[in-house]
Amino acid sequence: MPNIKSAIKRVDVIEKKTLRNNMIKSEYKTAAKKFEVAVSEGNKENAEKLFKEAVKKIDGACSKGVIKKNTASRKKSNLAKKLNTLA
Repeated sequence: MPNIKSAIKRVDVIEKKTLRNNMIKSEYKTAAKKFEVAVSEGNKENAEKLFKEAVKKIDGACSKGVIKKNTASRKKSNLAKKLNTLA
């Protein structure tokens, strides 16, 4: 445990940011998994809707600094490839 006041504050802030980042990561991973389930079922209409939602969550995570720009781009590209296999 830190003894200095500023170090104690940093520990508190880091814990809050970690919780926030984990929440955002969980949201986009859940959205991606729902999309992949729809793709595996062959439900194209639902997959397209869930694709848009997953991309939105990934972009949100990228804009908040939870994941890097190239990581977000790669994830969206992989999801788009899976969507295109239905067509």
